[in-house]
Amino acid sequence: MKQLDRAEAERLVDTYSDLILRLSYTYLKSTHDAQDICQNVFLKLLTSNQTFDSLAHEKAWVIRATANACKDELRAFRRRTAPIEAAYASAAPEAPDSAVLDAVMALPEKYREAVYLYYYEGYSVRETAALLGRSEAAVIAHLSRGRQKLRGELGGDYYEQRV
Repeated sequence: MKQLDRAEAERLVDTYSDLILRLSYTYLKSTHDAQDICQNVFLKLLTSNQTFDSLAHEKAWVIRATANACKDELRAFRRRTAPIEAAYASAAPEAPDSAVLDAVMALPEKYREAVYLYYYEGYSVRETAALLGRSEAAVIAHLSRGRQKLRGELGGDYYEQRV
């Protein structure tokens, strides 16, 4: 296990906590589950023997680890059950900030991932393809279809002003 000093751990948390929370929320649509994923990703990052060639490599690892953790959580969720009484004690998830984000969150996963990484995180098509393990052509198609769905959902004029 690698040993990190406190300053390095704080740098990682300051740099990636918001990214991990936002990306997790796009998958899980739950603030509390996104916070759990954030803790798990940081635990994995801080205790792994992983070394990074650059900050871009480090960020790509964090995004991939977050996406994988969310997908694992979604698979595990299908296998878990809880009594109905437990639902009464749970708070509703916090509402997203905008109609555009609501529409992006409603996209199918493959479109949502591409749109989020491209527009919200600022990755290029090539970088998005590498992060998602897809071809550039697939990412371009997913972005195009995602924008088309958003245009239909948000309306033409509203879409052009917002996206």
